[in-house]
Amino acid sequence: MKGKETQREGTRNRPSQEPRAHLDRETVLAAAARLVKRHGPQALTMRALAAELGTAVTSIYWHVGNRESLLDALVERTLADLGEIRATGHTPAQRVASVARALRRQLLDHPHLVAMVHERGLTERMFLPAQRTLVHEVHEAGLRGGRAAEAVRAVQVHVVGHVLVERNRERAPVQRPGEDELWTAQAAEQDGALARALAGPLDPEALFATSVRALVAGLLGPAP
Repeated sequence: MKGKETQREGTRNRPSQEPRAHLDRETVLAAAARLVKRHGPQALTMRALAAELGTAVTSIYWHVGNRESLLDALVERTLADLGEIRATGHTPAQRVASVARALRRQLLDHPHLVAMVHERGLTERMFLPAQRTLVHEVHEAGLRGGRAAEAVRAVQVHVVGHVLVERNRERAPVQRPGEDELWTAQAAEQDGALARALAGPLDPEALFATSVRALVAGLLGPAP
């Protein structure tokens, strides 16, 4: 009898669940970033974040404060992550094009986080690291003053414009008639190869590479 009572006592004193993993500010922010990336900023509530981490809402408040403080911290974290852009290549033109490709990839990979940065009025700050890298490369190419500034802005606007077009195409309804139908009828005319190419699917990656090479060649070439 005494043994059974001791067993029951041990059961009562045993923790109801396994100890949770160590929770810190960076862990909370990483989980918040995952939620935003998967479902958008509207899905980031303190309860949803607590469920993601398997902890209590009070623990979230302890590490990051209220939701507004959490959003501010997440935006700062995003700005720090997006700031890591390094140029690669052997020539200034190759290096400028590499910055454009890296910036495009960052914007495409973090649409919800980038939107959050924009909504909080920090878009220009977000682009500043890429701009500084571009300034260095256009200086290496011999551009100065207004012409250098024009080149930096042209590359940035080209990247942003291309990303916006890509996203709009992804969200657009199915087109009827599609490009394949529109151009099939033209295949037998003067430039059949052109018609067949336009009837095929668009490759955004290849198109961006082609367009940015042409843009950079024009920007870094002799002044008109």
